[in-house]
Amino acid sequence: MAQVARELDLVVYGATGFTGALVAEHLRDHAPEGLTWAIAGRNQGKLDAVAERLGLPESVPRLLADSHDDASLDALAARTRVVATTVGPYLKHGFGLARACAEAGTHYADLTGEVPFMQRTIAALHDAACASGARIVHTCGYDSIPSDLGTWLLQQAMVEAGAPARKVRTVVGPSRGGVSGGTAASMLEIMKLAEDRAARRAMADPYALDPEGDRGTADRWDDPKPRVDPYLGVHTAPFFMAPVNTRVVRRSHALLGRPWGTDFSYTEVMATGHGWKGAATAWGITGALGVFLAAAANPATRELLERRVLPAPGQGPDREAREAGFFRHLVVGIGKDRAHRMTARVVGPKDPGYGATAIMLGESALALAVQEADLPDTAGVLTPSVAMGPVLVDRLRAAGMTWEVEAWPTDGTPRP
Repeated sequence: MAQVARELDLVVYGATGFTGALVAEHLRDHAPEGLTWAIAGRNQGKLDAVAERLGLPESVPRLLADSHDDASLDALAARTRVVATTVGPYLKHGFGLARACAEAGTHYADLTGEVPFMQRTIAALHDAACASGARIVHTCGYDSIPSDLGTWLLQQAMVEAGAPARKVRTVVGPSRGGVSGGTAASMLEIMKLAEDRAARRAMADPYALDPEGDRGTADRWDDPKPRVDPYLGVHTAPFFMAPVNTRVVRRSHALLGRPWGTDFSYTEVMATGHGWKGAATAWGITGALGVFLAAAANPATRELLERRVLPAPGQGPDREAREAGFFRHLVVGIGKDRAHRMTARVVGPKDPGYGATAIMLGESALALAVQEADLPDTAGVLTPSVAMGPVLVDRLRAAGMTWEVEAWPTDGTPRP
C-alpha cells in the first residue's frame, strides 16, 4: 500500500507542547540517517525556541498549522507521509488533522485515549482512509500500546502453541509516574460530554469501538469492584484506563476478523498485593477512583479539579523524575482449560505518561515512516496492533522496552 512521494517523511505536530517536545527529542536521537522530518505548531516563536533548546539543525523545518484552520491542516498533510500529533484534548483540537490525513493518504498517529473522539473518527473517516490508503492510528502511547500489543503478542504465542486464549486479562503491576496534563484534560472533556445521556450510554458500551454491525458480545461491562484474581491469587482494583484500553483491544480483535473466537473476552485490572494490605489497598483505590469520577462529573467540582488539582496540558515532570519512572504489565491468557495458559510481560522504562509515551509515539511514527513496506497491508482507522503489529514490537524492544511471552510456571503463579 505504497504512498505517493512527499517532501517530508514525518512531521511532529504539537512540538511546542511538553510531550510533543519529548517526541521531537526522541526523533532527534533515533531518526535514521536520511529521514526528512519537521516540527509543527501554530506559533513560530515557540517552534523556534523548541528547536533551539533541542539543538535541532536547520534541516528540520518548523511548519505552521492551526488545529482549527482546515486549509493549514490540508497543506500540512499534503507535504508529509506521516504525522504524529500530541495536540489534545482531541475532542476539541484533533478532528481536523485526522480528517486532513485520511483524505490525503497520510499516515497519522496520536495519543488520544478519548473513546468519543475515536468513535467520531471511525464513523466519519474510516472509509475515506481506506480509500486513500491512510493508516489513522489512535492510542499510540501508554494508552493503549501495552494492552493492545501485549494482547496481540500473547495471542500469537497461544495460537502457535495450539489455540488462542479465550480470556485475556492485563494485570497492571508496580509503576512510578504521574498522570499527564494532556490525559487529565482529556478525561475532563469526556466527563463534560458524559452529561448527555446518549453519549454516556455510548461510552459505557464495552464494544464502543467495534465496527457497526459486527459487535462483540462476550464482555458485558468493565469490572468496577475489588476482587481476588482467580488466576494469580492477588487482590485487584479497577484500573482507571481500562475503559479505554479494553475497547481498543476489542476493536483490534474485530478488525483482525475475530481470529481468537466469538467468545473472546478481555479485561484489565490493577494488582494491589496479597493479604489484608492488598485488600485494603484495592478498596482504597476503588473508593478514590469513585470520588474522583463523582467530582469530575459535577461542573462545579470539575472546574476546581481543573484549576487546583490536576496538571495542566503542557506541564510535566523534570528529566530526573521521567528517567526514574517505569511500568510493569502482566498479560494473562487462558485457553479452553487451565492447562492451556501463558503470560506476556510488558515492562517500560521512564515515566509512563511522559517518557515512555514519547518513546511509543516516536517509534510508532518511525514504523509508519521507515518500515511501511513491512507493515500489515491495511488502511482505515486502526489500532496499534492492527496497523503495525510485529514491526512496532521489534522497534519498542530495540528502544529498551521488554516484550516477553512466558510459559505458566509449573509451581506457583506468575507475579505481576
